[in-house]
Amino acid sequence: MLFAAGFGTRMGALTQTTPKPLIPVAGKALIDHTLDLVQAIQPQTIVANLHYLPDQLEAHLADTPVKTLTETPEILETGGGLRNALPLLGKGPVFTSNTDAIWKGPNPFALLQSAWDPEKMDALLLCVPTENTIGHKGAGDFTIAADGQITRGPGTIYGGIQILKTDGLTHIKERAFSLNLLWDDMRKRETLYGLPYPGTWCDVGNADSIALAEQHLKDANV
Repeated sequence: MLFAAGFGTRMGALTQTTPKPLIPVAGKALIDHTLDLVQAIQPQTIVANLHYLPDQLEAHLADTPVKTLTETPEILETGGGLRNALPLLGKGPVFTSNTDAIWKGPNPFALLQSAWDPEKMDALLLCVPTENTIGHKGAGDFTIAADGQITRGPGTIYGGIQILKTDGLTHIKERAFSLNLLWDDMRKRETLYGLPYPGTWCDVGNADSIALAEQHLKDANV
C-alpha cells in the first residue's frame, strides 16, 4: 500500500499544481524512488491511494503494476485509506509505505520481510536511528527495547514503511483516522515491534529537503 493521497502543503508552491509524489528528485518522480524498491521484492499486489490531483498520478502510474484508488470526497488518512483499499489488497498482512523518503542502504522492504514474525508481531515498523536521518528534526518517534518491542519515545524515527496485520481496522468506527490508533492498541497487547534500519534515510518533507535528497542520492552507493 503506497500512501499518495496527501496535499503536500509543506512543499509550498511546488504542489500548487503537482501532487507531492510527482515532485522530481534527481530527475525521477518521488513516488518512483519508492516504487523501485517495492518492485524489487515482487509483491503480488501494489495499491496507491489518491486524493489530491489524482488524475496526474493515475496517468503517471498507468504503465505500472500499481492499482489506484481515489478517496472522495474527503481524504481518509493512513488508517482509513488502508481500510478502504483492503478489497484490492486482500487478506493477510500488508506492507504500507509513505512515498516521500529516499533510502540509502539495504532495501527496506526486504529487511522487513526477512524479520517479520507473525507469531508474535501485529506490526513491524522500520525505524531509523536519529543519527542516520537527513532532513528530519526531533528526538525521535520510538524507543526500541532489547526484544524489539517499541514504545513512544526518543531514539529512532519511523521511516514510513512497515508490515501490518489489518484485522484491527474493522473495529475502528471513524471513517478517516490515523494508523496511530491501531499502533496504540497493538502496543497495549505488546505486539508492536520495530526494526532499526542500518542505512540512512532522507525525509523529503519540504522544498528545502529536495536538495538534501539529491545530494544523498549522488553520494549513494546503491
